[in-house]
Amino acid sequence: MNVNLQSMGLIYNNQKLKILDQRLLPSVEKWVTVTDVDHMVTIIQTLAVRGAPLIGVAAALSFGHFALYNKSEYKDKTELEAIRVKLRNARPTAVNLLWALDRMKDEVPDLNPEKLFDLAVKIFEEDVVMCDKMGSFGSETIQDGENILTICNTGGLATVGIGTALGVIAKAHQNGKKIHVYFCETRPLLQGGRLTAWELKKLGIPHTLICDSMAATLMKEKKIQRCFVGSDRIARNGDFANKIGTYNLAVLAKFHNIPFYTVAPLSTVDYHCENGAQIPIEQRNPKEVRGVEGSFGSVEWAPTNCNVYNPSFDVTPNELLTGIVLNVGVKTIKEFHTFMKATNQH
Repeated sequence: MNVNLQSMGLIYNNQKLKILDQRLLPSVEKWVTVTDVDHMVTIIQTLAVRGAPLIGVAAALSFGHFALYNKSEYKDKTELEAIRVKLRNARPTAVNLLWALDRMKDEVPDLNPEKLFDLAVKIFEEDVVMCDKMGSFGSETIQDGENILTICNTGGLATVGIGTALGVIAKAHQNGKKIHVYFCETRPLLQGGRLTAWELKKLGIPHTLICDSMAATLMKEKKIQRCFVGSDRIARNGDFANKIGTYNLAVLAKFHNIPFYTVAPLSTVDYHCENGAQIPIEQRNPKEVRGVEGSFGSVEWAPTNCNVYNPSFDVTPNELLTGIVLNVGVKTIKEFHTFMKATNQH
């Protein structure tokens, strides 16, 4: 089966799945060939691949490929289902992973290998389209000459399309709007400083890196006109989880009367989650806060036994949102609630 798929952070061709190791960016661009499902789980858990939509697509392709081309490694559908569940449980907060792997079971209940692989390819293609639609809808809210603030990384490294929040920004730039992007370095993993900076440079969008703690000063000085952030899970009421530090920005934006949007495809909406209190928050390794490591090596700046609190995400309540940018349009919270009732998915 000759399938060729390519995005900024994922390639599938010649029956091989390759992932751009995001841990090594921006100084090293290394592609890693996924050897098996256990390898894919490790890649996800160590953040070699990250970004809620991209994790879902990568896991789906890994499972579809395994089911089709590694039939000798499982004897029946029970074992194949166990492998699906293993991938599904790789990380707890980003709902796109659960959505993609659950969809593969729901739409292919007999776990037919050919159909599983075809569905994985379809999930890739759908994400590209959803990103483009979000970019178009969200960019319409941006005025020429605005300074935009974002956090973490939400572009082509986080999806297989143009991105979510960064996709909106990229689309505005493509449409000729003169914009400037301020972006938080994003502690503790520096995904803004390492990844968003790398993407913005490639896109040719004017940008300035700031420490996370500088956002309030920028807003006070009226240097920010609009905020766009991503999301790893949106509850039915519009509360959403995103990279730790997002809640801080939402509170600051509300105080300074700055429009604040989260951008995500419908695959990020959890119809089974009533509100933000029900979103599981991943706690990560204390070493990520005590120091940092990457292509440059490792540095430790805190005592080895220092107690650490390291949630990977925080939850922003819906009342702090100006709107939610989806691939079906930009929704105020009231409109989002109406949309959720109309779709009636449980």
